[in-house]
Amino acid sequence: MYSNSCYHHHWHNPMQCHWNNKWSYDWNPHYYNWNNRNYNPYGNITLQDYGTRPFVVNIDQATKQNNNYRTALWTGKYFQVTLMSINVGEDIGLEVHPTTDQFIRIEEGQGLVQMGDSRDNLDFQVMAYDDYAIMIPAGKWHNIINTGNRPLKVYVIYAPPEHPYGTVHETKAIAQGTT
Repeated sequence: MYSNSCYHHHWHNPMQCHWNNKWSYDWNPHYYNWNNRNYNPYGNITLQDYGTRPFVVNIDQATKQNNNYRTALWTGKYFQVTLMSINVGEDIGLEVHPTTDQFIRIEEGQGLVQMGDSRDNLDFQVMAYDDYAIMIPAGKWHNIINTGNRPLKVYVIYAPPEHPYGTVHETKAIAQGTT
């Protein structure tokens, strides 16, 4: 009588479905971003800033796909997600964000995490690897050094956003304005 799947209208919004005498909402997994016509569920995604639209992504895949030093993936009003690729032997760069908390997750590689109350006193030092998460409080000096033998692939959540919408820095030198 009723199908156990729902078909979506052309705008790819959830559709209310009736199945086994219950109403539910179903999402078509092939349409994770209403406005992204470049989406391929079986291959690479287009790396660009999708904020402030609703957006769902395989963050592991997107992070590993990114080869830029920094690519803003989603910039909202209250937080931002960027993807980073740090070359072997390089680092993110010693910095502090006075009013921004950060969450960093390592998807691939390893690095030495350094934090402290001043640039000359990085008294917190811990090694981090695939699947590790790093929380950096606002006002804390910090750096991550790639100590592995492949690029360090991370994604970063800034709250509030740190970089302008659409930021792409192909290299660390470009990000620091030294090119």
